[in-house]
Formats: sequence, structure tokens, C-alpha cells
Amino acid sequence: MKRFLLSVAAIIAAPAAAQSVAITGGKLVIGDGSAPIEQGVVLIVNGRVVAAGKSVVIPAGTRTVDATGKWVTPGLVAGFTRLGLAAVDAVEGSNDTAAGSSPFNAALDVSAGVNPDVPSIAVSRAAGITRAIVAPETGNAIFGGQGAVIDTGNDFEPITRARVFQFVEYGETGTRRAGGSRPALHAALRNALTEARDMAAGTPHDDAQLRRVDARALGAVLSGAQRLVVHAESAPDLLAALALKREFPTLNLVLVGAAEGWRVADRIAAAKVPVLASAMTDLPNNFEQIASTQSNIGRMRKAGVLVGIGMIDDSDTRQAQYSAQYAGNLVALTRVPGATGLSWDEAFAAISSRPAEAIGMGGEIGSLRAGRRGDVVIWSGDPLELSSTVDGLWIDGKQQSLVTRQTRLRDRYRDPAPVAMPKAYDR
Repeated sequence: MKRFLLSVAAIIAAPAAAQSVAITGGKLVIGDGSAPIEQGVVLIVNGRVVAAGKSVVIPAGTRTVDATGKWVTPGLVAGFTRLGLAAVDAVEGSNDTAAGSSPFNAALDVSAGVNPDVPSIAVSRAAGITRAIVAPETGNAIFGGQGAVIDTGNDFEPITRARVFQFVEYGETGTRRAGGSRPALHAALRNALTEARDMAAGTPHDDAQLRRVDARALGAVLSGAQRLVVHAESAPDLLAALALKREFPTLNLVLVGAAEGWRVADRIAAAKVPVLASAMTDLPNNFEQIASTQSNIGRMRKAGVLVGIGMIDDSDTRQAQYSAQYAGNLVALTRVPGATGLSWDEAFAAISSRPAEAIGMGGEIGSLRAGRRGDVVIWSGDPLELSSTVDGLWIDGKQQSLVTRQTRLRDRYRDPAPVAMPKAYDR
């Protein structure tokens, strides 16, 4: 059968459906830290990447999209967010980020609170984000509950994988949750893990403080089946988190935030613990970030730490769309005397494959290696430049709408002429 070519503009309005599609002619970024490939091809069949590179054989009859003059990349993976958990942060009824008065903590499953109708999901999708790591906030305990990985597709099935990790607060927030001091925090954490371990072994404590369902949830953390994502900023708190691995060797740790990570980067690298770091923390917002520097991620990466970009406490319910801008800033740092940034290839990996690897899903998302999910974005130009826009996007091989509430408002009011207004709502 004869292959047919479609321009990017021609496919934007096509209905979302599983496709076998080849995207050709663009500047292809695999997303694994390797250099872009000129005139590359990515082939998706049955929702999965079959091949991506310079010389890819396209089966006859495959729908082919010409991306000449554009960039083609994997979908971005937002490294740490609360995306989908709040429509309006200040409106309690629309905010499911934390359960401040719940009797449960570690057992909470954030996937039950992800709302695909939250406007920030469509905005993130239009900015090139196809997957996001979503974590709960802590309520009245140091454990926030179990986080998930979601997609930003235009449907009602956002959960890619539920209960991927357990979230715990260290530092100043964890101290408040535990009773007011770091010794209280460390005692509470070790007691919880010990009670969970003993309950799993069939020897529960008579005076156990953990509820049974919370202890059961922490059992998955102790076995290493579920990652323990620890929010810590200061160098001492980061070292305290690393010390947990010596006491509980099966723990699968991930560090989040890590504003002072550069100070102990050699220790983090030696422990082989990945980090989802905030790219823009360059001033001390509090006492646990005194040694903040925008060179933090570059210095940790130079020391051998696997680092992805995260958004904790940085408009994390709404602004995952900043990921590409933050990565671009780290590239710009390489041109600042005395600063340490990332190469372009590594900066893009920090918002694609590195977060996926950190959370244990590098074999599924974050790159265009064969076998990964068919998450592909076509950009008008360099995706790390603010002037570039998304011209086409697929999730699991299904083309997605780039329409958002903001684009509808723009189209409604862009022409001030006194003519009949288009409908405000279509349902």
C-alpha cells in the first residue's frame, strides 16, 4: 500500500485513537542523554515505540507525519508534582493534596484524588508534558501516602501506575509533623518502619502506634517493592535520610528537593540514590536552604548523581509546564563563569528519562528507546527555548488535543469587534 504524508497542521484536529505512525524528517531527541539526530524517524506501533533513529524501516501503509524543520522528542516527564489534585488551591472542596484530619497517613492512595478535568492537566499537555509523578502532601503525620505516575491524556483514565512510592517529609515540615524537633522526627520514622517490619513478620507490637493499614502500606516500602521518596533540603537532613539505608538496607530511596545536595553529592552518588531536585532554588527561602545555588543540579550530576528536575513547593499543583524552561536555564548556566549547569542533552534527559529512571519506570516512559510507551511531541523549535511551541503530541500512540481553557478564552476574545460571540460552552 502507498504511504501517505500528512503535515503537522493537518493532524492536530484528528480524533484520539491508537495509531501506527511514523514521524519523519525532524531533529530527533531520544531523551536518554544522547545527542539529537538530524532527519530522524520514530515509529510507533500499537502504542509502543518500535524504533527511533536515523535509518528506520517504515512498514507499508503506516501513517506518516512529516516533521521536517521541527524537533521530535519523547513526552516530558514532570519529575515531582501534585498535578491533578487541586483545581483551585485555596478552595478546600477542589483540593485533595493533603488529608489534614484523616486518621490514616501511609495508607492513603493519591490516585483516588487525581481529577483529569483539572485545567492544569490540559495546560501541561499543551506544554509537552505527557507523564507526571504525583505525590500527596503530608497532613498530620510525616507520611503523606502513596504517590502515582499519571498521564496527561484527554480521557478519564489518568493513572499509569498507582502506589509507586511512599512520600515522607524530613526537614522543617517533617519536624513540625512529628512534634517539633528532628529527634522526634527520626524517632517517629524509625518507630513506624520497625512496627511495620514486625507486623509483616507476624510479631505486632501490643503498644503499636501505627494503624494496621498504614503498617501494611509501609511493608511494601520495607521490602523495596515501593520506593520511599524523602523530601529533604539541608545537607544534614540529606545525610540522615541516607543513613536509613544502613539501618533498613532494602529501602529504595529517592530524594526530593535537595537544595544543599551539592554539599554531599559524593555521598549521594556513593549510595546510588537518585534525586528529583528543584532547579530554581538559588536563594535561601528558609534555614534548611542556606547553601542554595542554581548550580546545585549541575554539581550533583558532575559528582555522578542521577538527577531529574522536580517541582516540590514550586506551584507544584499547576506549573509543571515550567519544566522545559527550567532545563533551558540549566543549559544557560554553562555559559556563566563560575556556574555549573548541564549540557543540552543532559538537561533534556533531566525532564524526560531521568525522572522516569528515578521512580523505577525508565523501561516504560521518558525516552524513545524501543519498547517504551508511544509518548511523542513535535515542537516548532528547540524545546528548551521559550519561543518554541508544541505542534503535535501523542500519548500511548494516541494523538491528543492541544486545546485548553486558556486557548478557548483567547479565541473567544482575541477579536474585540462587535460581532456575535461564539458559545462559551459546548455542553
